[in-house]
Amino acid sequence: MQTYVALLYSIVLGEGRRLVMSDLRAMTEGLGLYNPRTLVATGNLVFETKETEIAALERRLETAFEKTFGRHVDIIVRRADDWLKLAAGNPFPAESAAAADQVAVRVMRKPVPAGALAALEAYVGNDERMQAVGGDIWIFFSRETPSSRLLAATSHKRLGVGTSRNWNTVRKLAEMVGG
Repeated sequence: MQTYVALLYSIVLGEGRRLVMSDLRAMTEGLGLYNPRTLVATGNLVFETKETEIAALERRLETAFEKTFGRHVDIIVRRADDWLKLAAGNPFPAESAAAADQVAVRVMRKPVPAGALAALEAYVGNDERMQAVGGDIWIFFSRETPSSRLLAATSHKRLGVGTSRNWNTVRKLAEMVGG
């Protein structure tokens, strides 16, 4: 069995409706995936199944999600060892230790294109930092800049399918998969 991490882009199902994590776990079990566990109520899922192509798992989860909840949501899947590598690659360890909620990673379905990354440089605030690691984008947000232009600039439209998680979530998911 292989352990996987799945990240949902959004858990808002419609006006006033949010996804309940027990319903997500039930959907996952209904697909024949084993031992589904969620982390907080923000669309973080860990499960086991036989070794499967990532794109096939993403399609399978997205199709089941739409059928079950009536809305398409992009779902990014990583193998446990790839998640542990992502967590170990955090380029802002000192900042993460001091203020974990100010460090986030935009986990990408496909590696961020070099041109898109270069274009993001114009949005980095004076007290912010950004670095690509393994095709994902790590960002340190400053408390001094209350409304970061960088956050808005890391959209699907500009970068492709991805979803952001803060360091606390990255670290806790790593612990869940054995790191």
